[in-house]
Amino acid sequence: MGLTVGVAGASGYAGGELLRLLSSHPDVELGPLAAGSSAGELVTALHPQLRSLAGRRFVPTNAAELAGCELVLLALPHGESAALVGDLAADAAVVDLGADFRLADPTDWQQYYGTPHAGTWTYGLPELPGGRAAIRASRRVANPGCYATAVPLALVPLLRAGLAEPSDLVVVAASGTSGAGRAAKSALLGSEVMGDLSAYRVAGHQHTPEVLQTLQAHAGDTTSLSFTTVLAPMSRGILATCTARLRHGSTAVQLREALASAYADEPFVHVLDEGQWPHTAATLGSNSCHLQVTADLRAGRAVVVAALDNLGKGAAGQAIQNMNLVLGLPEGSGLPLDGVAP
Repeated sequence: MGLTVGVAGASGYAGGELLRLLSSHPDVELGPLAAGSSAGELVTALHPQLRSLAGRRFVPTNAAELAGCELVLLALPHGESAALVGDLAADAAVVDLGADFRLADPTDWQQYYGTPHAGTWTYGLPELPGGRAAIRASRRVANPGCYATAVPLALVPLLRAGLAEPSDLVVVAASGTSGAGRAAKSALLGSEVMGDLSAYRVAGHQHTPEVLQTLQAHAGDTTSLSFTTVLAPMSRGILATCTARLRHGSTAVQLREALASAYADEPFVHVLDEGQWPHTAATLGSNSCHLQVTADLRAGRAVVVAALDNLGKGAAGQAIQNMNLVLGLPEGSGLPLDGVAP
């Protein structure tokens, strides 16, 4: 018998990905699968891909149902985790996939989410300096957002190495439609999305303060970010093109060496061979992030491209990576390194 892990918000896209990964995890046992308005329904009615859970039903989302779990994973809409956490035992281990506990500045939270700030937990991005040790020492972890995983993984090594100017960062990043959640929205209908690219939440995406908070922690308060998000006609994936003004005549070789050195021992972050650029399909279904970098000498800018699965390394996969660290399990346990293609 493994450690019992409960999931709240199990009926959504991220919740379904959590169930898929946890079902084959060698060290844990799936406990209660809570799903609010879907309580009582068969798991396979909403997640027909999860045949290993045939016969299991969702339960109501409350602390009583989740009591007794060694760890609880929360995949609830932003703003809903704090209330449930308040009813859990004070020593309960929790990884929250929502935004409730990511931001340190209450003003940022109020501006982008419009509700009272619930507090700040350990930030769950293991590959950045100091991240892994902090997560291992914590019982409460705030899982980063999908964009907020891809962009720092791309830029932090260059900023820490002094190769790029933190005051001039520009990111244009595209996401699949699953990043908007499972709730029905007319703008996400197939007939609206297919064959179309559209910018959204320009200069106001809710991940902006989260990305900036992480970058500033490694590059200082002079960090400035222009962040534009694009909706792409695909269900899953993030492709982030991140640029920064070069410092001190930095070269493509130096940029590549900085990335390669930062992630040489990381199982889930991969600097691709020279000439090979990331694409989202290669990360589908995996917990991997693919990176490539070059120097645009004519423009005087570093260019880093990052690709990941927004439901994998950008959500459920990273949450399980953090869960493993909190519970003292092998960090990569239950997590796929390889993507699914074509």
